[in-house]
Amino acid sequence: MKRILFFLKSSLEEIDPRSNFISLSTNVKGDILAGITVGIIALPLALAFGEISQLGPIAGIWGAIAGGLIGGLFGGCLVGVSGPTAPKAAQIAAFMSFFVIGELNNPDLVAAFSIIFLSGLILVGISLLKISRFIHYTPYPVIAGFMCGIGVIVILTQINAFVGLGAEANLHNVVLNIKYTFQNYNSDALIVSIPCLITLFTWSRITKKIVRLATIPSPLAALILGTSIAYIMNLNIPYIGDKMGSATDGRIFSFYIPDFSRLTEFFLPALALAALAVLDSLLSCKVADNLTSTRHSSDRETFGQGMANMVAGLFGGVTTATATMRTVANIKFGAKTPLASIVHGLTLLAILLGLGSFVAIIPTACLAAILFKVGIEIMDYRIIPVLKKLPISDLLVFMIVLLVTVFEDLMVAIAIGTIFALFSSRYELRSIFNFNSSDLVGGLNGTEFAPKNLDLNQLDKLPVKILRPQESLFFGTIEPMIEAYSATDEHEILIVDLSNVLMIDLTGAYALEDLINNTMKKNTEVLITGMDPKIEKTLVGLNFVKNIGIDNFKSSKEFISPILQKRYGLFFDTES
Repeated sequence: MKRILFFLKSSLEEIDPRSNFISLSTNVKGDILAGITVGIIALPLALAFGEISQLGPIAGIWGAIAGGLIGGLFGGCLVGVSGPTAPKAAQIAAFMSFFVIGELNNPDLVAAFSIIFLSGLILVGISLLKISRFIHYTPYPVIAGFMCGIGVIVILTQINAFVGLGAEANLHNVVLNIKYTFQNYNSDALIVSIPCLITLFTWSRITKKIVRLATIPSPLAALILGTSIAYIMNLNIPYIGDKMGSATDGRIFSFYIPDFSRLTEFFLPALALAALAVLDSLLSCKVADNLTSTRHSSDRETFGQGMANMVAGLFGGVTTATATMRTVANIKFGAKTPLASIVHGLTLLAILLGLGSFVAIIPTACLAAILFKVGIEIMDYRIIPVLKKLPISDLLVFMIVLLVTVFEDLMVAIAIGTIFALFSSRYELRSIFNFNSSDLVGGLNGTEFAPKNLDLNQLDKLPVKILRPQESLFFGTIEPMIEAYSATDEHEILIVDLSNVLMIDLTGAYALEDLINNTMKKNTEVLITGMDPKIEKTLVGLNFVKNIGIDNFKSSKEFISPILQKRYGLFFDTES
């Protein structure tokens, strides 16, 4: 009983959001400016993801509002921004094909928002169980296949809207009817969608020539352009307002009470939605960690997403997760605390209340162009250039997850990919049981890099650390390595000794690359050595050497001593 109480106490302490509240006043000006800017960027994306979800553009805005306000207050990533995302919008759309009313196949909104609310409850339960941290053990080929699959889904589902036709019931119909779609396109829609798409891809060049436009994000520029073209030319094409209804019919301010009488019917979709929220959110948080050199609380972030999804379900919002693009933009614009996320939510709420009539006249072809760009950008361009050089096992996992994601189900793809990765690494998994994180990071004492004329006290004073990964560097061992290194004292030089590494996979190589790049951002010199020819060939094939720089990457350890001698000549004087 004592253990249970202790576990519950530690769980509640982990998800305690008080630190978020305390931080709100530490960067007020920067957070407000960042929040307003990200809110403007989020508007077209929220509308677009609402369209993808089949719940409507307004539902996309309510999801972004819930994610911004509630996710910001209770989340575990200080600079994270939550709202509808492409994976989660695609997932709820897949479920909506099973929950319809009548012969006209109108969406069962009560079912949709009950599932979203229930997924929030499940997320709160997951956060209390303290299992969210296991996201860090997801194999990279699974993540890459998943992201590329989502990109393909987003692009395919927007083809009809891009050419001015009605949406298909599912992705299979899109593929089967692709010939009909291109034969029966609406030329008026192309007058909007093509210029918008061109604007999105050329906006960075335009802003270099016209500096005043640099403050306008490309999605907003495309939104203004597409809406202006449609309005001025009075084009007969689909608009968001066609699905919104009038602002006075109560749809903007609907409240949905969860239907718990259909719990058995809703539980599995809600569980899948919750699992996807964990994956989607925590991967975005890992990106934020890399950019800010911080470390988020996975369990608290899961709790925050649970609360946000419960609110989204009650107010008719699309299911939420921490959004990578908005989080990165938030960081770039100077955000440091959850206040930016809250301001982002309030900005969208103000837009919804004051600009509902403007939102109604936005052409769906314009949103389709924006989502085309989203679909292209969401793909994993870290893995695509090195596909031919991937180990066979990693390539198979990537392809399996990609194909199953597109043609079957997102969560099934992740489950199959992870199981296949575990099977492929069954021999390496044994090394986890022999793993001792205390042996991973240390000083020069007792190593071949230590000069013989220095005593222990002198060695301890040197700001030099050695990272020694052991045996298999793969998805099962990278997290302990990262945790062990993040706990070290500040230092000026890091020596990465790979002489004990017998095997490295894609996940291990990219994790090591990220660790090294983040270390170099702190003005720490990194020296990589000791790899055997097989490991070196793998790293070169994955562009590891190119990305981190070749100057301090050598298999022979002989180049280390002269560098240490030059930096700390007093200590390395070999004369008696």
